[in-house]
Amino acid sequence: MDDSSIGVRIRQFRGKALTQRQLADQAGVSVDLVRKLEQGGRQTASIASLQKLARALDVDISDLVGKRHGIPSGNPDAGIVAIRRALTPVDDLLGEIPHEDAIGLDEGSRAVDYAWGAYWTGHYELLTSILPTGLTQLRATVHAARNGAVASANELLARMYWVTGCTLVHLGQTDPAFLAIRQALAAAELGNDPLLLATIRGSVAWQLLVQGRYEESGKVALRAAANLEPDGDESPAHLSAYGSLVLQGATAAGRAQHVPEALSLVQAAGEVALRIGADRHDYETYFGPSQVVMQTVDVNVSSERYPEALTAAQDMPANCGLPQASRARHLTDTAVALTRTGQHKRALAALLDAERVGGADWIKYQSLPRYIVSELLDHDRRVPLRAFARRIGVNT
Repeated sequence: MDDSSIGVRIRQFRGKALTQRQLADQAGVSVDLVRKLEQGGRQTASIASLQKLARALDVDISDLVGKRHGIPSGNPDAGIVAIRRALTPVDDLLGEIPHEDAIGLDEGSRAVDYAWGAYWTGHYELLTSILPTGLTQLRATVHAARNGAVASANELLARMYWVTGCTLVHLGQTDPAFLAIRQALAAAELGNDPLLLATIRGSVAWQLLVQGRYEESGKVALRAAANLEPDGDESPAHLSAYGSLVLQGATAAGRAQHVPEALSLVQAAGEVALRIGADRHDYETYFGPSQVVMQTVDVNVSSERYPEALTAAQDMPANCGLPQASRARHLTDTAVALTRTGQHKRALAALLDAERVGGADWIKYQSLPRYIVSELLDHDRRVPLRAFARRIGVNT
């Protein structure tokens, strides 16, 4: 068995502290699943099962599935190390805050918009080269801001910290990602925009979800939603922020296997989307009918309700308003449901569509396509699948 397989990692983390049965009992999975993974009889498992195993082993799921990525760079101002340095500055302690790095609010806004554009198109490696400088410049801008510019400068810094945290999640760097999103929250609290503050709290909930902290994720999202609950003639942006937070709560409930609650929250979010009437993009967050369909599929896949997931996927609007990265993720979720219902040719077609939509930079940093390809290889050894497997780093 390949020493990079999930089974080897499970055995290494389990060590002598737990037997296979003890691990299975603590995780709430079958001992047969643990045994087959460790012996190489299975190369993957459902996301829900892997999350349970990771929590029972007291490790991050990225450690279990080998998702941690480094981006080597000959440029000391780029890459993961440079981002970590930008997130943990000590210049204020040294009295050396570089005011000359400060940029104007218009230039800062363009830099933030460019970073988010790169994020939503899946260009994570590009982001590692621009985020360190962007963070340094906007920190200096905040220090140099006076009077009416202080709130706006902090809001720009919050958005840059936010995109940094989101990028680090996809690179498997969950600890610095959480540091970044908490710094984004702190900066947003110094601004004057309650919708920005609420949506960043929603991103905190998303990061908790990624860490497997489902109950906390749901509570954070729904508490933020309660602060925005519509009670009159709110703006579409307000409704979008509220609906997105409710949907985040639904996703967390689905991952926690609270299926009735998850479906109820999805329905509530769907009613908000109908009230808005179209897909929207506000505060770096997408919400509307397309997002509701996407998360309905996600809830059903995470609770292993695969036929229901495929039925929900049929409701995706023809003029889908999702960004590239989200459309690619939706196609991958659909591929999971197709695989688990024995529709292997259609599953591969969905994965190839996800690769086309998301692009090579996006798919390189996604674990879910690799899980599904490993399963498909048990049923299909034809050239197209094997070629795709090699492109995304799955041994054939």
